[in-house]
Amino acid sequence: MTDKTLTMTFDGGEQTYPLLSGSVGPDVVDIRKLYPDTGMFTYDPGFTSTASCQSAITFIDGEKGILLHRGYPIDQLAEQSSFMEVAYLLLHGELPKKNELDTFTYTISRHTMLHEQLSTFYRGFRRDAHPMAVMCGVVGALSAFYHDSTDITDPLQRMIASHRLIAKMPTIAAMAYKYTIGQPFVYPQNSLSYTGNFLRMTFGVPAEPYEVNSVVERAMRRIFILHADHEQNASTSTVRLAGSSGANPFACIAAGIACLWGPAHGGANEAALNMLREIGRPERIPEYIARAKDKDDPFRLMGFGHRVYKNYDPRAKVMQQTAQEVLDELGISDPVLDTARELEQIALKDDYFVEKKLYPNVDFYSGVILNAIGFPTEMFTALFALARTVGWVAQWNEMISDPEQKIGRPRQLYVGAKRRDFVPVDKR
Repeated sequence: MTDKTLTMTFDGGEQTYPLLSGSVGPDVVDIRKLYPDTGMFTYDPGFTSTASCQSAITFIDGEKGILLHRGYPIDQLAEQSSFMEVAYLLLHGELPKKNELDTFTYTISRHTMLHEQLSTFYRGFRRDAHPMAVMCGVVGALSAFYHDSTDITDPLQRMIASHRLIAKMPTIAAMAYKYTIGQPFVYPQNSLSYTGNFLRMTFGVPAEPYEVNSVVERAMRRIFILHADHEQNASTSTVRLAGSSGANPFACIAAGIACLWGPAHGGANEAALNMLREIGRPERIPEYIARAKDKDDPFRLMGFGHRVYKNYDPRAKVMQQTAQEVLDELGISDPVLDTARELEQIALKDDYFVEKKLYPNVDFYSGVILNAIGFPTEMFTALFALARTVGWVAQWNEMISDPEQKIGRPRQLYVGAKRRDFVPVDKR
């Protein structure tokens, strides 16, 4: 709370409302009494100017290209920390000490296996089912198997559920991939890192040992960290909204997965990769830039611009470096990466893109990396869901603990028919 206020004038008088200040970022007008005071609501499609909650987890300054998790810059976390450190940070608010990290890592590694009956559950899906459809179903079904962690009023059960979701999501995603290609499921190996274990479960087979490539493992660790949380985006808001009704945590995360499945949210890296493949080679870039500027041409440059960032996405810088490391390690000469680099350089200097603040975002390079590692494009969003589970769980826990949180119930601007009387069918 600050001493500053905002006075609103309207037909019938004026009202003054307090301004709330966060630790960083713009002030927020507290309009909770607007309707009782004035009989009016606000109208904000997409909630682009509305704060629905208080949060101490993630801060974004889109104008300056800043992303902080609990105050720590995302590039520092991506370069210097492990995914388990970031998970602990998001859940508990501080980076763990050595003994805390060891205990947390041990706990997560002991929750990685799925209930064996879930293997049968997978077989109920068609082989060509999209991995996100499988993940929605399996995560939602967890509440049918783990009854001892669905009481949201019990802090211990909430934490057990949080650990289970973080631990089991790589297993769920890897099994979804294995099922679609007809290979046997690979059980977790607790001695490996979080990302190394996932790579082995995805690409390993029971017939031979799997050796984790350290460069690929580091790339996946960075991708997971860069996607771990991103403030009140569509899927996180969905998790919070579902959780506000008192739904169990497994149902809430399944709702987040369903929202993330949308092409405008989680499918952007797949769209960016498909665009780069369509362009094909660097010499064709001017043609496609001209098309992007043409209002009558449906073509759009994917991987540029962001709903929040009006500057260079800080995550994209890490992704660019990682893409080169992975391709060099795997000995891949990918014209898609050459096209991406050239397109980025041209767009950053083009007045049209500079004026519209269309900078590369995290999706621009992540698809190139995942494709080089060997993931099919339909797995891209599933990997996003895997990483974002940590943020969803942290946001859900914060919401449950917030004494000001109420069940979500947005208002509307009604534009339908006014009251009218029913007419029997024979008189219409």
